[in-house]
Amino acid sequence: MARRAREFREEAARRRTVRHYSSKAVPLEVVEECVRAAGTAPSGANRQPWHFVVVSDPEVKARIRVAAEEEERAFYAGGAPQEWLEALAPLGTDENKPFLECAPYLIAIFAQRYHLAPDGDRHKNYYVQESVGIATGILISALHRAGLATLTHTPSPMNFLNEILGRPSSERPFLLLVAGLPAAAAEVPAIGRKPLRSIATFR
Repeated sequence: MARRAREFREEAARRRTVRHYSSKAVPLEVVEECVRAAGTAPSGANRQPWHFVVVSDPEVKARIRVAAEEEERAFYAGGAPQEWLEALAPLGTDENKPFLECAPYLIAIFAQRYHLAPDGDRHKNYYVQESVGIATGILISALHRAGLATLTHTPSPMNFLNEILGRPSSERPFLLLVAGLPAAAAEVPAIGRKPLRSIATFR
């Protein structure tokens, strides 16, 4: 048990967020298996309040990029507090998001606030944000385990995803996950992670 725990921790520590992607194709089967893994996440009342839209169509990715960059321009031009912009500065991010077109896959993750029964009645889902967050974490880990890099992208607001991807108003965009192989010259920021005693207390 200790060995398996250590091996998983060592593999998780190698995961890095990547912003520069190769356009090299990745078999859809790989992503399908990772989404299946995400679907095993625990959820409130086992409602499984998530929906994953896997996008590989270049035209759809281009539309998503245009809409996302519009929101990002507003963010960087004054929508974000200065303190937030200063925190982002070391990461080298800006309103330009070429990875939304370069990467082979975008996975739009939606949170379902309620579901409709066969008779049309609306039934509330429970602990939706928590459940979808856990499923997203499993998805990121699964993609990393498969050898793919990811980037979590959250332009705000993200309502354009409902329109572009044809999702109902009962679903709220949770996160846009970029997935693929890193570009040959990809660079990542030099970051550290807090030690165990800074993130956990054992009593």
